[in-house]
Parts: sequence; structure tokens; C-alpha cells
Amino acid sequence: MPTRHLVDVHAHICASDFDPDRAEVLERARKAGLEAIVAVGENLGDARKNMELAGTYPMLKAAAGLYPTILDLDQADEMAAFIRRNRSRLVAIGEVGLDYWVVKEDSQKEVQREILKRFVELSKALDLPLNVHSRSAGRHAIDLLMQNNAARVQMHAFDGKAGAALPAVEAGYLFSIPPSVIRSRQKQKLVKRLPLANLLVETDSPVLGPAAAVRNEPANLPVSIRAIAQIKAIPIEAVMEAVSDNTRRLYGAW
Repeated sequence: MPTRHLVDVHAHICASDFDPDRAEVLERARKAGLEAIVAVGENLGDARKNMELAGTYPMLKAAAGLYPTILDLDQADEMAAFIRRNRSRLVAIGEVGLDYWVVKEDSQKEVQREILKRFVELSKALDLPLNVHSRSAGRHAIDLLMQNNAARVQMHAFDGKAGAALPAVEAGYLFSIPPSVIRSRQKQKLVKRLPLANLLVETDSPVLGPAAAVRNEPANLPVSIRAIAQIKAIPIEAVMEAVSDNTRRLYGAW
């Protein structure tokens, strides 16, 4: 299949899993047709490493965010200050969001929600997209984003029901589909229900690959493209054109 103009909009390329062979991983991605990878992070260390890697490998586009299970307002403020200082070197705020699979206590959920609200305001102030994690909290994350007028939003690896995603579709939010779609009935249903105009593709490397127990990498992105085409019964070329247009609409040109 032709794979030009593909962008992996969510990958943890800074992860230690890739330390032994990162250059080879990126070369395989290039050969698979990828033109860019949004390198997301979970903390300040990741953010700094992503910017360093982006300086070495031009196909990497650095993002910075605080993983939602880090329930620390001071760390959130430090991350926000870092993002402000480095606005010109970042393409997104991420990953950030809500995680009710890990965080169960109401008081902790409230801290999580406060942190996400701060990143929504930062996104609006700096005109940077939000790359959003919402595990077991999809409807709650969408509600918070909409209530706080978040405008440029990517819902990464959304694990909720398709019906819960529809208000976000109306708001113009985009949903990125990982290669694990081939083994996930939930994600297959999501792809079937959501308009093509609201879909992106990601790998979430090193996880959410075609096989659960195997390290995922950006070269697997065409798996998502083929799955979307099959589920929607449309040509692969139509999916590629749409997700490329959708990516440019959210992230702009690099």
C-alpha cells in the first residue's frame, strides 16, 4: 500500500524500550512511509528528552505533558512553565487527561480534573493542540474539555463507547486509532461510528500494537490505515488522504 504523508500522532519514542535501537526504529518508520511522529511525554524528563531527540531526528515533533496519574499540582505548574518557555519547539501538550482506571478516589479525581483544566487553559493561551488520555474516563474527559471550551483536541486511543464520543465529534475533536484496533471490538465499533473527518492514526508505541505481547513501533501505523479502510469499506487511499488532511487541520504544517 502507498503510505506517504502519514503521521503517527501519538508515540512514546522517548521510552527506554527504544534506547537500544531508536535510530533503526525511526528508519523503519521512514521506510513505511511516515513523514512525522508526534513524540509525547509523561513528565519533565520525557519532555526534555523529546526536544533533544527532535533536534537529532527531524521526523520527530516534540510534545510535553503530565501523565494523568501524576496527581501533583506543583508538577503541573512546572510542566506548564516548561511548555510556555519552549512553545516554539513543541507541537502539542500531551499527553494529559483523565484516568479513572487507576485513580478511583473522588478527591484524587478532583485533583486530576483541576490539572486537566489548567492544561486546557494553557492550550488556548498558547494555541497548542491537546493530546488527551481518557482511560475509563472518556465521557468525563469530553465533558470537561467541552465545558472549558477546549478547541484543538485529539482524543488518543479512546476506550469509551462510540456514543460517548459523538458530542466530541460535534465539537470538532479528533480521535486517533492505534494498530490494536485489529484486536479490539471497542475500537472497531468506534471507527465504524465516527466520521472519517474525525479520525487520525497513532501507534502509542511501545504499546497498543497489532500483537499484545510484542513491542509496538511507528512502522506499524499502516495497520491502522488498513483497518479503518476495511471497517468503513472504503479505499485505503481515501483513508490516507482523510487522515493526512485531518492531521494538518489539527497540527498545521511542519
